[in-house]
Formats: sequence, C-alpha cells, structure tokens
Amino acid sequence: MEIKVSTYSGYKADERPLSFTIRKREFRVEEVIDRWYGVDHDYFKVRADDGHIYVLRHDRNDGWELVMMERAR
Repeated sequence: MEIKVSTYSGYKADERPLSFTIRKREFRVEEVIDRWYGVDHDYFKVRADDGHIYVLRHDRNDGWELVMMERAR
C-alpha cells in the first residue's frame, strides 16, 4: 500500500520517517525500532503514536509503501 511519509533529512535525504499518512489519517513516529538497508530499498520498523508497529519501505526511486502493521497488545 502506498503511503505519504514526512522524513528527517540529515546527512542524507530521507534519513528516517517522522510521520506517515494512511487513508487520510496521519501517524507520528514515536520510535524507530529497527532499520535495514538494501540495494534499492530502505526499511524502517517504527512504533507510531497509536501504539502499533509498522514496517515502512522506501524505494529510493518510487516512494514509500506500508509493508506490515502489527497491532499493539
């Protein structure tokens, strides 16, 4: 699912997500739990302000996607 993401750009562009929007609802990233980098994609496992865990994938040429969502316990 494509999503809109606002990012922090420090020493590189789109260094980490700050917030993201799914179906017109905005979620603030409270914590980046993990991140890993591939050749063409960067992945971020984040906890949002709703308490749920999300995995966001950044395709450096094509934007952002929601890969996974895990509900808070």
